[in-house]
Amino acid sequence: MVCLCVFILDVTVKSCLIGREEFQMNKWLISYVIVIAASVIDWMLSVSMMCNESLRVRRLIRPFFLLQNSTLMKKTLKCVKRTLPEIASVILFLALHLCLFTMTGMLIFAESDDPKKNGEWKTYFKNLPQALSSLLVLLTTANNPDVMIPAYSLNRGYSIFFVLFTVLGTFLLMNLMTAIIYNQFRGYLLMSVQTSIIRRRLGIRAAFEVLCCPGRGHTSSQSEGHRVAVNTFLQVMGRVHMKSYHRQAIIKAAQQFPDGFIDAKAFQRLFSELDKDFLKEHPPKPEYSSSVMQQIQYIFSHYYTTVLGNIVALSNVLCICTILVLDSEKSSSERDNYHIEIINCAFIFYYFIEMLLKIVAFGWKVYLSYISNILDGFLTVLLLFLQIATFIAYRIPDSKEDPVQQHVMPLWEMVRLVNMLIVLRFLRIIPDIKLMAVMASTLVDLVKNLRAFAGILLVVYYVYAILGIWLFQGAITAPKNMSEISDSSLENVTGAFTMDCGSFEQLEYWPNNFDDFAASLVLLYNIMVVNNWHVFTDAYTRYTTEWSLVYFVAWWLTSSVMWVNLFVALILENFTYKWDHCNALSVGEVERIVFQSTVQLMFREHVQEPTEEELLAKLQQHHHLHLGWCPSAHTP
Repeated sequence: MVCLCVFILDVTVKSCLIGREEFQMNKWLISYVIVIAASVIDWMLSVSMMCNESLRVRRLIRPFFLLQNSTLMKKTLKCVKRTLPEIASVILFLALHLCLFTMTGMLIFAESDDPKKNGEWKTYFKNLPQALSSLLVLLTTANNPDVMIPAYSLNRGYSIFFVLFTVLGTFLLMNLMTAIIYNQFRGYLLMSVQTSIIRRRLGIRAAFEVLCCPGRGHTSSQSEGHRVAVNTFLQVMGRVHMKSYHRQAIIKAAQQFPDGFIDAKAFQRLFSELDKDFLKEHPPKPEYSSSVMQQIQYIFSHYYTTVLGNIVALSNVLCICTILVLDSEKSSSERDNYHIEIINCAFIFYYFIEMLLKIVAFGWKVYLSYISNILDGFLTVLLLFLQIATFIAYRIPDSKEDPVQQHVMPLWEMVRLVNMLIVLRFLRIIPDIKLMAVMASTLVDLVKNLRAFAGILLVVYYVYAILGIWLFQGAITAPKNMSEISDSSLENVTGAFTMDCGSFEQLEYWPNNFDDFAASLVLLYNIMVVNNWHVFTDAYTRYTTEWSLVYFVAWWLTSSVMWVNLFVALILENFTYKWDHCNALSVGEVERIVFQSTVQLMFREHVQEPTEEELLAKLQQHHHLHLGWCPSAHTP
């Protein structure tokens, strides 16, 4: 109820600010009011029933509040809506392909008088729903080659049917679906970026007109004196709410004008800093007077020292890998920790000395200005602390001595923790390899710039999980004494239970259910991955009804076909943009272009800038902006 009160206050304030007319034209705000009203009514019903009702409608509509308060999610949802007709055409083509091969398969694998030849018919093509679901699963390759083995065992020629089906459906139509989704979303993103740039240019130009105010009814930038005073601009920037590094960059650029005035084009260029993220400048290295210190600084700040450190880290990981392979079949009490402790101790000592010398060479400020150094130093200090704790607790481990269990942590657990930290420390090589640096920055950009798409996917997961709980909660329950059930006792088991090879029961998939929200999310994820997803659909059709297949197919289309393909398309776009811009740069320069990674800049080359005439025409027609009156040419 507290949350609902906050939402009621939010929509009330918004309606008062924008006015009644615009409120009536805003579909999202009208839907906001309807969803809040439905939630309040449903909450009142829950309270009146002492929260004992079995169905709560407000659970299903809660994601609307997340969507309504995110502009990027609204745009993404609108993009999905615009893309659905094109996706529907491919899905229709896919359905025709599926139906055609289903009918053909039922004709080819019809029931025969010879029971030995009925394996394919009995298992996969006995009736229309079974044949349709078998080929639908084959479209995702989850049951390949199982689906064709009975027929293929009789005659190799039957494989032509299944190969032709997968080539046309999986490799052609499904990839065509990816291409269409990529093309449509890319077109929408281009249009969205174009609209966003026009709005920003219009807002900046409106600010320019308001700040310069040349006279009543005058908006021509060609007139004499139609410029903004730098002092006036700096006064306004001191009160504008924006990120501090953006403000500092804009103010620094504005102070470079020698005559103290800014024209319209220069005013627009000032705000190009808004498209850039903060690029941290590294402080200068310390200057030493001693020749020895200068030599140390030269050696340990050189690139080859970093290469040597990476080689040592790789050697350490290889040593750990070798020992793990040798001890893979030994229990913790049988492992000989003596050699691995000596090896780890030597490597950790090297890491510590390397860290100290780097701090001396770069200085504290320069060393800590690199994120990779902070992570590297933190792991080194942590490794040193664990190694000292190991020596205090166990002294130098003897190869014949068993681990002492009364300590806070057994020796093997401490060694394993040290090894995991060493493996994690090996990630230091990423910034030094160009392709890996580009891939890492691409992943960071996806997290940073594509949050809206992940938010929509989260909403879809939530909605399908709630629907799954409503429809299938408690439908499948694990037997109490699973170990007592054998093939001989299956005759006494009633219902849809089966122990056929590859079935839900035989694979012991009991934790995959809709009994609670967390389990529902995991089950939906397993289906999105599509590996063995037919096992889940088969189980729920047996335990509930064949119509349950509609729910799972709808989830597969939404998640695996549309959303996964969308993420693949966006990863391709992001990586291609990054690689094209990094191809001519060195490894050290790759880090400096990370700040130019917004979605707007990804498509900037394909976006047209609005002309001066278009901006002035839109300003004249704007119903909230009246440039015909200005009290003073220098009033901010």
